[in-house]
Amino acid sequence: MMKTSDIIETAEEHLIHTYNRYQIVFDHGDGVYLYDNDGREYLDFCAGIAVFALGYNNKCYNDALKVQIDKIVHTSNYYYSKPMAMAAKMITEVSGMSRVFFTNSGTEAVEGAIKLAKKYGYLKDGSNDHEIIAMDHSFHGRSMGALSVTGNKKYQEAFGPLIPGIRFAKYNDLDSVKALVNDKTSAIIFETVQGEGGIYPADKEFIQGIRKLCDERDILLILDEIQCGMGRTGTMFAYEQYGIKPDVVTIAKAIGCGIPMGAFAVNEKASGVLVAGDHGSTYGGNPLACAACVNVLEQFKNLDILENVKETGAYLFDKLEELKDRIPAIKAHRGMGLIQGIELDESVSAGEVVKKAIESGLILITAGNNVIRFIPPLIIKKEHVDKMTDILENCF
Repeated sequence: MMKTSDIIETAEEHLIHTYNRYQIVFDHGDGVYLYDNDGREYLDFCAGIAVFALGYNNKCYNDALKVQIDKIVHTSNYYYSKPMAMAAKMITEVSGMSRVFFTNSGTEAVEGAIKLAKKYGYLKDGSNDHEIIAMDHSFHGRSMGALSVTGNKKYQEAFGPLIPGIRFAKYNDLDSVKALVNDKTSAIIFETVQGEGGIYPADKEFIQGIRKLCDERDILLILDEIQCGMGRTGTMFAYEQYGIKPDVVTIAKAIGCGIPMGAFAVNEKASGVLVAGDHGSTYGGNPLACAACVNVLEQFKNLDILENVKETGAYLFDKLEELKDRIPAIKAHRGMGLIQGIELDESVSAGEVVKKAIESGLILITAGNNVIRFIPPLIIKKEHVDKMTDILENCF
């Protein structure tokens, strides 16, 4: 077996250094725990950045992938496959949308949604100068299109010029959105719960107001649920809790539970915009990824994942509220279901607390301005929440 130090040295010698990685080499996982190359156990409250909804070493999931690997892994989108057909049907059913396009990642899902929005405007008047309104402090991905609608200068400044026609409003400020809308606005895009920006759920008045505005002005509402969707808030998609539906929703992360996969789904209003030749993906919707998606959605139902998220999410909320009352450095706590965050004052660094937690056998990550993010596997139980808060309090 390679030593941990040798693995890290080999990686650092050959990888482009775009990540400041923790000095850990994970070897395997089981349930809500990860184990490093030296056999040390870690309680995981990150889930691969909201990916491993069903936890690690899920036998039903593993077996489904093994069966598909023995059949066929890839054919391209020139042909059909049963996993693709079934995954498409299931995604449209759980999302309330009409049709779906499969991608390999969340970023690609956002790229497809942007292209759809651009063409939606083009079909109105034949011009290509239509605009998209996005939100400050948002995060939609690292590719050029997704980066263009990401409202954070630190991600953008070295990569200009970005795609034109993007205007930024204030999240949860409906008037700031209305002030930017004009006859060239083709879409409004935002996260139903801002993740990287610091765990900010949309206000009901804000999201319902934008839905009404989009209906009145013939504008597409695009909701990014890459991180907050797939059951993480206690409903399959967070927008269900607001009594609205988007015209386009972007999905990824838990849709494949570890197999790289994303999608954007559209309603009837947007379902005929993209036609043959407008968009494509060599690997998008391949049989292996779609077999993973089908199994994930089946297990969500069979294991009653949403009910567990509601119950354990409420328990996590109460425990973090108690922690906030005991620790003066915690100045705010917010979130929904199993996507929550605590914001720290300037006396304590969220990054340093996370580093200390990892040294203590607890995996957490940061978000936004000095926020610790809690996005565990959706199978987490109350005893895991208790263990996490005990470790975290000791870290403070």
